Amino acid sequence: MTTPFGFVEWFRPGEYERVKREIPKLKASGAAWVRTHLSWAEYLAPGGPEWNDWLFPKLAEHFEVLPCVHYTPPSLSRTGRTSGAPKVLKDYADFIDLVLTRHGEHFKFVELWNEPNNLLDWDWREDTGFELFCEMITNAAHWADQRGWRPVLGGPAPFDAYWLNLMGERGLLQLMHAVGFHGFPGTWDSEEGSWKGWDAHLAEMREILDRHAPKAEIWITETGYSTWRHDGIEQARRFAQALDASAERMYWYGWQDLTQDTAVQEGPLFDLRHYHLGATTAEGQPKLLARLLADGGPERVREVTGLAAPRIGDATKPVAITGGAGFIGSNLAESFLAEGREVVIIDNLSRSGVEENLEWLIERHGSRVHPAPVDMRDASTLSAAVADAEAVVHLAAQTAVTTSLTAPLEDFEVNARGTLNLLEALRATGRQVPLIFASTNKVYGSLADLTVEDTAEGCAPHDNALAAHGVDESRPLDFATPYGCSKGVADQYVLDYAKSYGLPTAVLRMSCIYGPRQFGTEDQGWVAHFLIRALKGEAITLYGSGHQVRDVLEVSDAVAAYRAVLGDIDRLKGRAFNLGGGPANAVSLRGVLKEIGRVTYREVDVRYDTWRQGDQPWFVADTRLLQAETGWQPQVGWKDGLHRLAAWLAEHRVPQAHGARLSA
Repeated sequence: MTTPFGFVEWFRPGEYERVKREIPKLKASGAAWVRTHLSWAEYLAPGGPEWNDWLFPKLAEHFEVLPCVHYTPPSLSRTGRTSGAPKVLKDYADFIDLVLTRHGEHFKFVELWNEPNNLLDWDWREDTGFELFCEMITNAAHWADQRGWRPVLGGPAPFDAYWLNLMGERGLLQLMHAVGFHGFPGTWDSEEGSWKGWDAHLAEMREILDRHAPKAEIWITETGYSTWRHDGIEQARRFAQALDASAERMYWYGWQDLTQDTAVQEGPLFDLRHYHLGATTAEGQPKLLARLLADGGPERVREVTGLAAPRIGDATKPVAITGGAGFIGSNLAESFLAEGREVVIIDNLSRSGVEENLEWLIERHGSRVHPAPVDMRDASTLSAAVADAEAVVHLAAQTAVTTSLTAPLEDFEVNARGTLNLLEALRATGRQVPLIFASTNKVYGSLADLTVEDTAEGCAPHDNALAAHGVDESRPLDFATPYGCSKGVADQYVLDYAKSYGLPTAVLRMSCIYGPRQFGTEDQGWVAHFLIRALKGEAITLYGSGHQVRDVLEVSDAVAAYRAVLGDIDRLKGRAFNLGGGPANAVSLRGVLKEIGRVTYREVDVRYDTWRQGDQPWFVADTRLLQAETGWQPQVGWKDGLHRLAAWLAEHRVPQAHGARLSA
């Protein structure tokens, strides 16, 4: 049975489009309850009643709604501020009566105030603060109860057993159906030294309630974890811990990050942590928590956070792989693990589905897999993850050109700054730790200077030598698009750390890698994306003519190349090598689609759209330098590799295609 849970989301007057946009996402998360605020001050402003007339029925169509009624209108406040007590305490009960009359058909619980002990305007240093609050809430709770609604007491923040007991001694708790608890372990409560753990706090709370109101339930009305350090896996772990706490309900704060122009209670941008408490970003992109909830609910959150529990422990001289749960990373990790090696999987699990790769590795190799749920932007935790590494292969990245164009700052932070964080972490060890970096052919730019001509099979450059062998490492670098710039910067830093600091580093500039364990999307991993769409019987969009040519390389050959360079790093350090399928595995997008039609025994539905920024009409890697220095050679032809990938996808990624007729 799925454990029910709720989200806290403060929808503000006028956010009609945001509410309509977020409701389907909240539903997809599996949330049963939504807690939102009803501001007394905003209600008396122009349009206030009408906004709530629209909001509450809209939310109540899909969730059980808990309105939190707070914020005194300044004109009615003793202090002239929204956080203070009203001049006439009965006015709050009158307002609750108005709310119940006008909107009460859409909810059955009503929360009376929010974090009352965290408001200086109540002057809790004097007895009058307790008396004012108790009288105001007692009036409102009594009237709500008389009218058939169930009152909920707003939770103190941080938890204050003395305050809660005083509420009981004054007879307030006896009026409550539930009493709220607020706690933010790991974000605020822990650093204040007040956090004792869910079991201890809720047991203390239960003891107080049993003395004064034994029938009252405990609701965690607000808890959360800020991902301001990009630790999404820890947010998911904290969610699971709160969900398993001994409370009748748990509301997670919040659903969506705050935008930078939103003022929090203390003021604009007072504390950066306030702005990253959501399960989705301010732009609406799901973080790991939202994705796992949509994929399989709380059970999936528990599964993945259990998998990703760090257990580096007694690992001796492990290989560390950043992005180790990804496509290439999991295949590379498997190659080391199969030899009995210890492998640290450094991965923030942000890419959809990679947790399945981690599960696969753990199922096959157990305790020799050491998950380290680290984001490349978190320098301190990254340093700890590689402190004992014998060697590092750096595959973690923001991988899509399209994403880099819409979010260039994030692209830079992950790719460029993240790589520099890793280099500095290795330098700090004082050891000669080898690092192999996964760069990209995008460092050569769009190749706009090449004259290419369309042929029946694709396109080809007029330069015969180039057509015969491909682009070699002597070609000048020409960073294009934010993605090309961030990866290019990282590429050059990795090479420079060999020159400046003597670190044994090398770079592989990859073309198109494909194969099992790949999560292909339209933005990245196009071979797998084409096959997934075709197996599902869905249309495929080609951007441009479709005559674009790429040299594709099966992942087992890519793994062999990384192993070859790492195995001879002392001789090869400080150098960059192209890695791709070369001329023998060069094929146009249309050529791949034609072969996919043969594989699936069905015609592929193809649509066309305009060229995408930064797209190269032709790229084939000249891999002769890598072959000469290591003896490496591609072993899998592109057609054989395509057929292998189709069979793997039909079994593991596209359930409806399992057992489908595929050509041998």
